[in-house]
Formats: sequence, C-alpha cells, structure tokens
Amino acid sequence: MKKLLGLLLALVAAVAIYLAVTPSPIDPLAWDAPQAPLMTGVLEPNDTLMKAELLGRGQVHGPEDTAVDSQGRVYAGLHDGRIVRIGSDGKVETFVDTQGRPLGMDFAADGALIVADAYRGLLRIAPQGKIEVLTTEAEGVPFKFTDDLDIARDGTIYFSDASSRFEQPDYLLDLLEARPHGRLLSYDPATKQTKVLLKDLYFANGVALSAAEDFVLVNETYRYRITRYWLSGEKAGTHDVFIDNLPGLPDNLQGDGNGTFWVALPTPRKADADLLHRSPWAKAQLAKLPRAFWPKAERYGFAIALNEQGQITQSLHDSSGEHLRMITSVKPVGDYLYFGTLDNDRIGKLKIR
Repeated sequence: MKKLLGLLLALVAAVAIYLAVTPSPIDPLAWDAPQAPLMTGVLEPNDTLMKAELLGRGQVHGPEDTAVDSQGRVYAGLHDGRIVRIGSDGKVETFVDTQGRPLGMDFAADGALIVADAYRGLLRIAPQGKIEVLTTEAEGVPFKFTDDLDIARDGTIYFSDASSRFEQPDYLLDLLEARPHGRLLSYDPATKQTKVLLKDLYFANGVALSAAEDFVLVNETYRYRITRYWLSGEKAGTHDVFIDNLPGLPDNLQGDGNGTFWVALPTPRKADADLLHRSPWAKAQLAKLPRAFWPKAERYGFAIALNEQGQITQSLHDSSGEHLRMITSVKPVGDYLYFGTLDNDRIGKLKIR
C-alpha cells in the first residue's frame, strides 16, 4: 500500500511540474456564458432522427458536409481529404482527393462543386474532377480554417474562415481561448475578388443566405449564436444578432430557399464547459494536457430549424446517439434532409415532406 501511495504521489508531482514548466498553447479569456435554454416545448427531445436512412454506413469517415447533384447523387468530404460520391445503388466511390480536409460544399449553377477546404482554401471542382483553388487569403491574412459556404444566385460565394489562429485539428483550442479569430467573407467569381464582410467572430462556422438574399447568416459556434449581415436595404453593410443562446454549439447552417434555416448542433450545451470558461487559468492548464483528459462531447444527435425571424420552429433528436450523433450539417434537398457528421461513419437521409 505504501509503495502504491508513493507512486501516486510521484505521478501527481510529475504532473504538477509538467504543468508548471510547460507553456500553454492558448492565451485564454474569461467568458460568462448565459444559462442554457431548457429542452422543453419546441426543443423537447424526440426520436425523429432515429428514423433516418443511413447512407455509406461503415464506408465513410467524418462526412462533415454533403451536397446532392442534379442526378440525385450524394457527395461528402471525408477526414482523409477525399470527396466521395454515393449513387442511388448505395455504392460509394471516390470523386476527387483534395489533399486537404473538405468541409462545407454546395453546387454552383454551372454544375461545379464549390468546397470550403480547411487547409487549401475555397475550391472549385469541375464535374470531371479538375480542382481549381479560387482564393486562399483576404486583406493579406491567409485562411487557416476555411469552413462553410453558400452561393448566391448571381454566383457570389459567401464563406467563412473559422479561425485565423488555429487549424482544423486544433478547433477545441479556439474554443478554450475564447478570442474572436473568425471572419465572414465573399468571393466574386467574375472579378476574382475576395472581401471581408465581418471579422472578430467567435469561430465563424456555418453560412447561409436568406430566401430573398437580403441577408446572410454566419454561426458563431463558441458564442452559441448566429450573426446576421445585411446585404441590401437600409441596413446594408451592418450586422446584428439573429438568434442568441442556442441549446447547442451551432456548426453548419443551410437555408431551404423557402424561409427555413437548418442548423446542425454537434452536441448540446454542457454546464461544466460553460463553467470552465470563467477561469482562464484552468483553461490554460487543460490545453497543456493530452486530449484524453479533456471533457467529452455528449453522444447525441441534434438539429433545429429556424424561420427568418430567428425563431426555433422545430427540433430533431437522437438522444441515444446510436443512430446519428455529432451532426455537423443538415442539407435540405427536395423532400429530404441529409445529415453530415464530424466523427461518425455514415450520412443520414430523412424524409421531411
């Protein structure tokens, strides 16, 4: 017993010395998060996501976002840099390998697949598979984490750079640091000009245009909110909060063109994570430790729908986290919703109409 106690004390001493002499990879700020909304009413847990069909199960790893072409084939970007295509027969084939990490994606009017690649920037992929890099920086600042996008009817691409400081593998460091490193941008294919619309965003993530394209939304994942940037009208060039204090961390965002926005919430809010934000010192120490010691996200499937007034109109759940979990995108196409995920091995397909 004494020997075991001695070993335990030695281990504690070693950890204490390690934390004392090791510099933290982050420079964190304190943040007092608002109390999370109750999961009642429209947020009441249900089993709707359990009814989703599963595409590519066991054949894909981390299909973070999806896109569907005119032939009904489903595309998804994977952890290993590939974009795969799933036909009506369920067969999974490699479309291209970006040599990066493809995240948000949508088809342009000409049939090209536009992709926000975390490492390579904003890409255009022709139907035959040729990859063209459209833009990799704005105002002299390179993109570190190109994340999500939406395409306007005039061809303008609105997209996000989640963080100018941390790359994709270190997205949780951005969470702990609690500093605004994100930007909302636009790219004009005609002029090849990239503009910064908003900066100092707290992890700029999902991007979606309104039905009339008079405003564009961007998720600020680590502030549990969605910010609106006005593109036309009296408020053009200004921004405001579209919805605040969401019940989870918003990831990708997609409009259906008819006044509904679908928001993926990879995990519900956790009280211990909100409490941790109050102590910069504790966050700095945690960032030094191996990820195995970090708090874990809840295994849960979660997505919500919003109207254009910023009100939650519907929520979809898989409280078991066994069928769909860690949902990072919800793509409305026709009568179906397609669900991407950061760390699961499947794509969900759910009929909504």
